Amino acid sequence: MNFIQGLGIVAGICTSSSLIPQLVKTIKSKAASEVSTFMFIVLMSGNALWIYYGIEKNDMPIIITNAFSMLLNIAMLILKYRYTSTPDHQ
Repeated sequence: MNFIQGLGIVAGICTSSSLIPQLVKTIKSKAASEVSTFMFIVLMSGNALWIYYGIEKNDMPIIITNAFSMLLNIAMLILKYRYTSTPDHQ
């Protein structure tokens, strides 16, 4: 791995891990009704496209960091549906 690839991984980890505080807050509060489903669908679409791009370019930093981000986004959506209040769960 060269310096630029390492830099790409560090940059990707910084941006991808920005969702971790929201995940922690959601888990602690067990509330996610204010989280936008559409935003996460858009983010996941972008992540999927970046992963595809990374595969086509054989660029591991892009693939790894966007796959990590995709997993965090999926986790957030799962928490949203788990912790969003519905009339049946009140």
